Amino acid sequence: MRVIGTVGLPGSGKGEAAEVARELGVPVVTMGDVIRRECRERGLDPATSHGEVAQALREENGPAAIAERSLPLLREALDDADTVLVDGIRSDVEVDAFESAFGEDFSLVSIEAPAEVRAERLDERGRDAGADEGGETLAERDERELGFGMGEAMERADVRIDNTDSLESFRRTVRTVIESGPEEATQ
Repeated sequence: MRVIGTVGLPGSGKGEAAEVARELGVPVVTMGDVIRRECRERGLDPATSHGEVAQALREENGPAAIAERSLPLLREALDDADTVLVDGIRSDVEVDAFESAFGEDFSLVSIEAPAEVRAERLDERGRDAGADEGGETLAERDERELGFGMGEAMERADVRIDNTDSLESFRRTVRTVIESGPEEATQ
């Protein structure tokens, strides 16, 4: 059994890493899906209320609330797979929750890229790095994410992937992490 978590600021490449996992047949549990589901349950639009609901969940149920809601999904995925990727860890408290649940079988990968590279990627995806209709700027999103403890989580990573090279190089490194483990990752 292996649970691989990803952490990184918006636009760093977490979604691309999750796509590589899916292509390899590895189940992906996306913590953002837990938040989007809660948005819909509260009658809110996930596109505009994601950050607000993420913060509310943590305030209402503690800082590990989203990780705790992800644990049953991870355990269910592990019933049918040896490796599962959990996408979108946001804090050191969430890292604690996964380490507590999975021990040595949990590893954390920090996916990193400079703000200007991330802004360009978000712009290419149609997610403007500047303020959009009711949304946040990239700087505001970064500040919110770092406020959850993301910087501390990134510091605790077992491996860091610098996602500034080619997409092919990044995907190759992610495949290595998934297939062989974080200790084998080199770019």
